Amino acid sequence: MTFDLEFAVSTVPTILSVIGTTIGVALASCLGASALGFCLEITRRAASLAGYLVRFVIDFIRSTPVLAWLYFLYYVLPHYGVTLPALLVGILGLSIYFSGYLAEVFKAGIDAIPAGQAEAAKALGLTRTDIVVFVLAPQMLRNVAAPVGNYFVSILKATPYLAVIAVPEMLGKALDIASDTYRYAEPLTVVGLAFLLLALTVAWLVGRIERKLLGPTR
Repeated sequence: MTFDLEFAVSTVPTILSVIGTTIGVALASCLGASALGFCLEITRRAASLAGYLVRFVIDFIRSTPVLAWLYFLYYVLPHYGVTLPALLVGILGLSIYFSGYLAEVFKAGIDAIPAGQAEAAKALGLTRTDIVVFVLAPQMLRNVAAPVGNYFVSILKATPYLAVIAVPEMLGKALDIASDTYRYAEPLTVVGLAFLLLALTVAWLVGRIERKLLGPTR
C-alpha cells in the first residue's frame, strides 16, 4: 500500500481540530509540574521529617512510568469514590510525573546560587518565604531556563499518552482515522509533523525566554 498524499492532506483538518486540547493540556501540565516540582524541592530542603519524606516521594515519582499514573488516577481512584474527568486526569498525571524531574532541575539551579546570599538574607531578617520568593527563585530561573524548557518539550511530546484514557488529542484523532480507514501511515505522519512543528515552536520560545533571562552578553 503506497502513501496517499491526497488522503494525508484530507486528514489534516480532523487532526488539527483538537490541537487546542493538546496545547492546553501541555501548558497546564507545564505549569502544574513546575509548581509542584518547586514545592517538592523547597520542602526537601527542610531539615525535618517532611524533607526526608519528600526525598522518597521524588524518587518514587521518577521511578514510575507516566502510564502508571494515568491508569491509577483514571481507573483505580474510582474504586475509592474519586472519579475525575479524563482531561483533568491527563493534566494531573503529566504534572505529577514531570514534577519529580523538575524538582531535580530546581535543585541544581538552587545549588548553583552562592550559599552566602541566603545567609545574608537571613542576617537581614528576611523570613524563609521571602528568601525563597525574592532571593532564590529569581536567580534559579536564570540557571534552569534551558533544562526546564527541554522538559516542557517532553511534556508536549507526552500528551499522546492521554489517548489511552480517551482524551481527544491529536494522536487519538489520528488513530480514530486509521481504525476507520485501515490506513495508518498517512494520519500518523500528519500527527508526527504536527508535533514536530509544535516542539520546534516551543524550543524557539524557550530560547527567547532564556536569552531574556540571561540578559545581554558582553
